[in-house]
Amino acid sequence: MRIAVAEGSAILRAGLAQVLRDHGHELVATVHDARVLPALISTHRPDVLIANVRLAPSWSDEGIEAALDARRQRPGTGALIFSQSPDTDHVARLFAGNGAGLGYLLHDRMMDAGELTDSLTRVATGGTVVDPRVVGTLAAATALPGQSGPASGIDELSERELEVLALIARGRTNSAIAKELCIARGTVEKRVAAVFDKLGIPCTAHDNRRVLAALRYPATRP
Repeated sequence: MRIAVAEGSAILRAGLAQVLRDHGHELVATVHDARVLPALISTHRPDVLIANVRLAPSWSDEGIEAALDARRQRPGTGALIFSQSPDTDHVARLFAGNGAGLGYLLHDRMMDAGELTDSLTRVATGGTVVDPRVVGTLAAATALPGQSGPASGIDELSERELEVLALIARGRTNSAIAKELCIARGTVEKRVAAVFDKLGIPCTAHDNRRVLAALRYPATRP
């Protein structure tokens, strides 16, 4: 997998580079300034961009904009964003459109080689990755349409639909869910549609339904 890293700390850039190389990935570029990313994406065409939320020049939210710009510039580019702490505004902006191929992790999970490589694989194959603690923060802070409580609609799901929702919450695509459950993709699509319907999650131009569904999945479940 071809990967570009955007991170302000030289020490962290070096650490990520070592982990990525140790797991057989090709590191095509490392930068600390978001302003050089458009040229980097055009020249190196990475499969996935790993970026800290905070990058030069202002060290505020350049990582979010860099990820979205990279995907507009080269559709299909995956983006894995990481942050020291969960920020609901950042997550909402990142997943406001199509969340396929996007991920948001907290800093300590990025330091876990297994977690990092698994997240990269999911993002590169069109999956969605959201740190469980970020999901918990969003579920507590966000009132979703038609929702009276964090678990609204969960009790209406069948065992099979709840099984699908659990995999959605883990960032699995429909194809990955079908493979894991050994069922047809069409069956998965029907169950996903039923999950959205029972949870009262409408299809809109601005919300990623899979992320909204993941927010409904109880944090206490495995």
